[in-house]
Amino acid sequence: MIRPIPLPAMPAAPPAPTPTPEDTQTRAAFVEFAGNTFFGQLMSAMRKSVAKPAYFHGGHAESVFQSQLDQKIVESISEATADSFAGPMYELFMLKRD
Repeated sequence: MIRPIPLPAMPAAPPAPTPTPEDTQTRAAFVEFAGNTFFGQLMSAMRKSVAKPAYFHGGHAESVFQSQLDQKIVESISEATADSFAGPMYELFMLKRD
């Protein structure tokens, strides 16, 4: 009869350190900067590639407030994708610092 070979016990993973308020603020600033920079450029390029419609353009008022609307959209997208977009970049950034 073949006996199974006992495997050595795996050491438990160390508990994740609790983030300090400074780490939380740093992460929030990083997420805001990375998201706003990337998605801001993306939104700007998108707006430049689309021509103004012939009949339904809001004129000067739309041109004035379009950038504010774009900024709010960029902030929303940045918040919604923080874990998948800026989170891994923040983790790599913190590894370089240690």
